[in-house]
Amino acid sequence: MPSKMVSANFLGVFLLMEFIAGGYRFGADGLSMNYYIFNCPLVEPIVRSTVASALQSDPTLAAALVRMHFHDCWIQFQSGGPVYDIPKGRKDGRRSKIEDTINLPFPTFNASELIGVFGQRGFSAQDMVALSGAHTLGVSRCSSFKSRLSDPVDPTMDSDFSKTLARTCRGGDNAEQPFDMTRNNFDSFYFQALQRKAGVLFSDQTLYNHPKTRAIVNNYAMNQAMFFLDFQQAMVKMSLLDVKEGSKGEVRADCRKVN
Repeated sequence: MPSKMVSANFLGVFLLMEFIAGGYRFGADGLSMNYYIFNCPLVEPIVRSTVASALQSDPTLAAALVRMHFHDCWIQFQSGGPVYDIPKGRKDGRRSKIEDTINLPFPTFNASELIGVFGQRGFSAQDMVALSGAHTLGVSRCSSFKSRLSDPVDPTMDSDFSKTLARTCRGGDNAEQPFDMTRNNFDSFYFQALQRKAGVLFSDQTLYNHPKTRAIVNNYAMNQAMFFLDFQQAMVKMSLLDVKEGSKGEVRADCRKVN
C-alpha cells in the first residue's frame, strides 16, 4: 500500500476523536482538549504535520506510536504527547523503572486474565478487545509466541499458520511476524485473522476462543466502523489513567530520564 494511503488511513482514525471529545474538559485536574490553546496554539498542527511526514517516510511508525501511548498510560511514567486528539496536559511521572513493566499484560494471558487485568483499570471486556485491535499494526517477535510451537503445538492455531510461525522462528528470537496481512494499515483484518485461527500471540487468539469476547471479535471483523469508534473511545479512556497531578508529575527536560 502506498505510504500516503497508510498515513491517511491511520490519521483518519484519530481525526474522528475530535468529534467524540473535542472541546470537553475531563475529571483529571488540568487535562483539557484545549490545554495548549493559549500558551502554544500551534503545537497540534505542528505535531500532526510532523507525524504525517514521518508516517510517509516510515509507515511502521504507526504501530510504535500506538504502543507508546498504551505503555505510557499503563505504566504511568511518561506522556506520549498529543498524537491522538486526547485530553492534553498530562505530566510525566517521577519514576522510570524497568520493573514497572511487570504490570503490563503478558502475551501468554488467556481472555479471563486479560478481562481481569483490564478490569482492574476500569476497562470493560469490550474496551479490552477494542484496544487489542491495535495489533492490526506492527509485528511480534518470535520470542513472544515461540512457546505456542512447542510440543504439543497450540491446538487453537490453524495448522498451516503454525507452520508459518515456525518458519518465522527459524530466524531466531528477534525474527518478526506481522499480526495480520496489512501490518501498516489500520483496519479490521486483525479480527478476521482471529476468526481464521491465525492470531500471532496466545493473548490474541484467546479473544476468539472465549465466550465473553468471541462475539465482540466477530462484530469487529464484520463492522470496521464499529471497531474504529470503540477503539477511539477506549484510547481516550486510556489517556485518563493515573494522571499525575501537582508535585506528583513533572515536565521532563529530557524525555528519556527524570529531571
